Amino acid sequence: MPSSAATERRPAAAVGRMEEEDEDGGRGASGSTAVATSGRFVRCLYAVGFLDLFGVSMVVPLMNLHIKSLGASHTVAGIIGSLYGIMQLFSSTFVGCWSDIVGRQYSLLACILLSALGYFLLGASTTVFLFAISRVPVGIFKHTLSISKALLSDLVSERDRPLVMGRFNAASSVGFILGPVVGGYLTELKDGFYQTSFLCAFIFLLNAGLVWMLPWSEENTGNRECQQGKKGTDSFSEKANHDLHFKSTTNGAMASDNLFQSPWIQFTTVLKRIKGIACSDLWDIFLVRLLMSVAILLYYSNFSLALEERFGLKPLFAGYLMSYSSALGVLAGCLLGPITRLYQHNTYRILLHSSTLTCTLILLYASARSIWMVILSSTFLAFSTTIGRTCIIDLELTIGGNEASGTLLGVGQSVTSVGRILAPLLSGIAQEFSPCGPPSLGVGLALAAILIMNANKQKYCSHGNVKLKNQ
Repeated sequence: MPSSAATERRPAAAVGRMEEEDEDGGRGASGSTAVATSGRFVRCLYAVGFLDLFGVSMVVPLMNLHIKSLGASHTVAGIIGSLYGIMQLFSSTFVGCWSDIVGRQYSLLACILLSALGYFLLGASTTVFLFAISRVPVGIFKHTLSISKALLSDLVSERDRPLVMGRFNAASSVGFILGPVVGGYLTELKDGFYQTSFLCAFIFLLNAGLVWMLPWSEENTGNRECQQGKKGTDSFSEKANHDLHFKSTTNGAMASDNLFQSPWIQFTTVLKRIKGIACSDLWDIFLVRLLMSVAILLYYSNFSLALEERFGLKPLFAGYLMSYSSALGVLAGCLLGPITRLYQHNTYRILLHSSTLTCTLILLYASARSIWMVILSSTFLAFSTTIGRTCIIDLELTIGGNEASGTLLGVGQSVTSVGRILAPLLSGIAQEFSPCGPPSLGVGLALAAILIMNANKQKYCSHGNVKLKNQ
């Protein structure tokens, strides 16, 4: 894909290895300033991810109770609940590609503000119809995390990407852990659901203010200073430094121009880029993502019910165990740095080994004879799934090309949405045979993903040899 595909104002197209630069203080004041500014930018994005899931997780657990209190039947509640997933399925690819065209700043702000509108309408929903209407802007534009990941991919080097993505996921997961606690407390108050929804909308507005105040222009300046300070000392040649500087400057200007293009031109450009993804050789990576997503969703699909039927445990214990796994997932995100260094930044090997471990642990859970085996499998599964999710995203960007990161992440999110639609259906069918049916089916799907990765090993190991077809 030509360089014009990346049209956002890249704050630091090649920040380099952040940890090494922090340790090396001899590169001059300009290089140190650029690295410090880029690090501050990345940390602000961690805060964006935390606030996003913190606000959402306050409201989501309470929605079923609220819609039933409005008089909706179980069928209507289920249809409205599916409405969000269906809209996410179709909108994630378009919004991700749109962020490549108009730039990360404007697309991120638009998504956050329109999501805030949706949660404000949710707080004002006194009928089932208004409740359904409030889910529309959230279903279409709630892609804050995907665009933030695309922006992080633009900010850091390929070697640092798994580490930064892992930390971003860890920060977001902390918000997801704390949100239900706050939401549960607020719902005990009078009109608690409405207060919680309005608070969620306010958090999204706060998030939009944080994004608006990010030093976008300073980051462009910092990138130029960093590139000049690295000449002769970095692993890039002088020509590569010049190309990166030219590319960053050009993309910043193009993002500003594309923002004011007519909606029809933007829409046709989005369709061309989606066609480029469809005509590329990335099908196997997305298939691996789909299979692993469904396998993990099958593991969790009947977790509480299976523990009750197999071991006589109450749902409260299952809740504690899932919270325990979520906390371990945060820790796993923080450990991605040492893990990637141990594997010498070979994302394919990390993904293969984590997927193999996930498959083995789901099998261990399906065949467990005691609750201690379930606790053991849940402990290590929290690590393997967190690492696997981060690595599959990194592999998509590495092989597909970082210039269309928004499009690639959007397609990946759509693939995961397909998994969320398929998993409940497959789980229901498998449970007709045994409580261990869903995880057993998940083992088979994970094994299929491992075989696909082994069959395409050469492609994964030769980074960047799969390019999106030019339109």
